Formats: sequence, structure tokens, C-alpha cells
Amino acid sequence: MIHLPFRFLSATNSQPQSVLQEASLSPVTKTGKKQQRINWVLGALSIGWAGLLIGCNSSTTVSTLGDWTKRSAFEGVGRSGASSFVINNIAYMGTGLDGSNQRLQDFWAYDPAKNAWTQKANYGGLARYSGVGFSIGNKGYIGTGINLNSDRLKDFWSYDPTTNLWVKVADFGGTARYGSLAFGIGNKGYVATGNDGNYLKDMWAFDPTANTWTKVASYGGEKRIGGVAFVIEGKAYAGTGNNNGIAQRDWYVYDPATDTWTQKLDFLTDQAVQRSYGIGFAINGKGYVTLGDNVAVWEYNPATDIWAQLGSFEGSPRQNAVGFAIGNKGYVTTGSASGTSRFDDLWDFDPTIEQVIN
Repeated sequence: MIHLPFRFLSATNSQPQSVLQEASLSPVTKTGKKQQRINWVLGALSIGWAGLLIGCNSSTTVSTLGDWTKRSAFEGVGRSGASSFVINNIAYMGTGLDGSNQRLQDFWAYDPAKNAWTQKANYGGLARYSGVGFSIGNKGYIGTGINLNSDRLKDFWSYDPTTNLWVKVADFGGTARYGSLAFGIGNKGYVATGNDGNYLKDMWAFDPTANTWTKVASYGGEKRIGGVAFVIEGKAYAGTGNNNGIAQRDWYVYDPATDTWTQKLDFLTDQAVQRSYGIGFAINGKGYVTLGDNVAVWEYNPATDIWAQLGSFEGSPRQNAVGFAIGNKGYVTTGSASGTSRFDDLWDFDPTIEQVIN
């Protein structure tokens, strides 16, 4: 196990020693010439090292904080495009697409305290993938996506973990779609963006008490599919994804109290590789984004509106994985690589521990 304690910091205040000017000092003795040559070599090395640091400099800090640990593998078949939600520190996950392109309907629960998976009642709707999930109070909700006939869907179902039963609720208020982003805040769930044959940016709120959907403020940036979202202190942060194949790097925050989206600091070109079909989750007031088109882990601090690069995901690169947070850790499971490869591994992420490589 090799520890990687280094980090690249800004070299803005690093000043190489100006030893080249010493050659003009007089008079030069034999000993002085020797010292002069030594000084010249040291100066060149100093300048080269300073240049390396400056070349590594960016507007953020690169750190090796953030360690990944492999946990108990998902017990269902490997898949991509599954949907999930968290209730009372238990993660629930189901549906998706297997390596034979079969749409799936099975549903599972993961308990991090026991590091164990338990199969639950199958999802109440048709088998599907690329749907969305969110939780409101003690119930979870899954809907939209693509079925076996490649039809886009708009039905929604609620799951009660105390009874292990699914109940159909009102259909999604917008058009049938896939590739959307979703989140729950307070007593409402939200679904935004996606594709219904065209790229979308509209957003709808679900009220479980009234069993109704209401159109709210559309996403502040461009239309997209494959974006990510997470919630911190009652506000949703969302971005990434692509619009007609063009990667999006804008980043917005949604405040349900005012029904407004506000633009925040983008993924700058010198800070990150834009991504689609990645995952995002929030831990202790900070957000984390990884996977999709690359394995770098990025931490977002809403208090400062600053991105910081941490280490890298230690499993295989993938898209369409599932990500969620429970307690002080984030989790990543399933997903797909090129061809028919589907994953069933599970990893947890601790942003406070220095990354190690086995």
C-alpha cells in the first residue's frame, strides 16, 4: 500500500533565484569561476523546477484526499442506468439495463452498517433503464425511462420500505423522457431536463400529498441529458451532461423557496474534463462529482463557490453508474463501460482520508 501525500499548490509566490546576474560580478578568480559554474547550474535547476510548478498551477488545488474502499458487491446482475434513492440511511436501487440489453425490474436495498444487500419487491412499473429516483420523507419514487420496446415512459411509482410495496402515483407532468436529473427537497420531488426525442430543460415538482405535478422554473442553463444533481442545505446544485453531443460545463443552484436558478462557477476548462452520465452526491455540506467521461473526483464547496480536484475513482472507468451518500461517505455502484460490460462492484468514498493505491 503506497501513500500519495503530495499535492500541487499554486506557485504564484515562488520566485526562482536570479543567480545568472552573478556572472557580471568582478573580479573572477579560479575559485570564483568554479563557484560561478556551480551557481549557474543551481540557478538553471531552480528555474526549471519553478517552471514545472508553474506549469502545474491552476485556479484550484490538486489533492490526493478522498480514498475509495471496495465493499460488498451488488447481489443483482450487473447493470447500467439504474435508479436509486436513500431512506433512513438505507440505499434502494433497481431497474436498469444488463449486458444483454434486457431491461430490468428487480429492486434491492443496501445497508452500509451491515455491508449487505437484500432483495426487495420488484419495481411496480414496467422494466426500464435511464429513469430517475428521489425520496420524500419515508417513501421513495422512481419513474420515467425507456422500456423493452424503447418507448419513453412517464409513469411514476412510490415505494414504502415498511410494507415493501409499490403504489402507482400520478404520471409525470412533463413529456415521457429519459436521461433526466432528479432530487428531493423538503416535501417535494423534482425532475428536470432529459430527452423526449428532443433535448429538454423544463422542471416539474411532485407533491405527494396532493398527488400532483406542477411545472416550476426550468433549469437555468442549456438543455441536456446525463447531468448530475445533489442537495445541500435545502438547495439543489446541478450541471454537467451534454446537449446534442456538446459537453456542458455550466453549474447552477436551485432555491425552491424562490423557485429560481442561479448560475455558479462553471467547470473551467483548466479545472475539469466535462462529463456526461457521471454521478454526484453530497457529504457534510460539500458536493462531489466523478465518473462519466473520466475518473477524476471534484469537490464543490457552495460556501466559497470553488471547485477542488481530489484523487481519482479507484474502480474501472464507467458511465451510467449509481451514486448516493449515507452519513459521512459517498457510494458508487454498477455502471457500464464499452460494449456490453456491466459492473456490479460497490465502492465507498471518504473525502477526509488520503487516497492510497494498493
